[in-house]
Amino acid sequence: MAKSELRKIVSGPMATVATPFDDEHMVDYGVMYEVTQWLVSRGLVTGKSVLKVAAAMGEGPQLRDSEWPHLLRTTVQAAQGRVPVMCGIHNKDTIRAIEDIKIASDMGAVAVQLSAPIHNGPTEDDNIRFFTDVSNSIDIGIMIYNTHSMAGGAISIDGFSKLVELDNIIAIKWSPPVADRPIPGKYEEIFEFIDDVNIIDNCFGPARCIQQGGHGYMSHTVDIFPEHDFKLWDLLSSERFIEAEQLWESVEKPLGEFSARAGKDSGGQATLKKAMMAVVGHPMGAPRPPSNPLNTDEIAELKEIMLGFGWDI
Repeated sequence: MAKSELRKIVSGPMATVATPFDDEHMVDYGVMYEVTQWLVSRGLVTGKSVLKVAAAMGEGPQLRDSEWPHLLRTTVQAAQGRVPVMCGIHNKDTIRAIEDIKIASDMGAVAVQLSAPIHNGPTEDDNIRFFTDVSNSIDIGIMIYNTHSMAGGAISIDGFSKLVELDNIIAIKWSPPVADRPIPGKYEEIFEFIDDVNIIDNCFGPARCIQQGGHGYMSHTVDIFPEHDFKLWDLLSSERFIEAEQLWESVEKPLGEFSARAGKDSGGQATLKKAMMAVVGHPMGAPRPPSNPLNTDEIAELKEIMLGFGWDI
């Protein structure tokens, strides 16, 4: 698919889908198939969302190389072309990243979310070579995961100017630079590239992003209660930014405060997502160790918070 066509569909509220595990912490592909069909039936279709599987919140780094391709293929088969499916590729060297993206392409992904090879301790020039060589070797889209919070994960605005015109770079998952990191910059600078790639917000400020010409945002909730994010996206698309910001904060602030409290005993990016799925009647199992799931009291508290949003769950 051409870059221009991919940019049309990789936009809006993007869903990072949890990976279902059984009681033995093995991937439950049947549940993944059912949940994907449920998400499509709730309106997560082309033009309204993207399903992102095996990303960090989907425990992608914890998945075996024998697991994530089957998880991706299951999702694609269940989606039946009704919603674009993206796959997370994490912290690989150039050779393995190319190999894995070719597998993802074979499994039906339209694009991948690709992280820099941070464990190699890359310089910015290394990262530019990495994304350039990968883009030139594959035939599906790439959303660059610009990760300022990790040493070696950031790219400067000058660096992006060398990448955005590549044929397969379709989007940047963007968060603002961290003050104590060596690559400086401001949140707003990335928007000089809005005609070349899609800018997808990853710092929990979709109104700020769309107001400056951005194209979408990472959502904690579109795969939990889609109506919330569809309403939010309608407000953003109608340039009703104050209302959109108020709606966003009315949900993200309570969830963030709850997550901070619940996460004191055990971490894990999938923990809150899986608890929310359980509340809406689609349990996905516990996260893989060493992360612990929320306990019964925490699940009950979370349910009350979600009911407080006015969600019909």
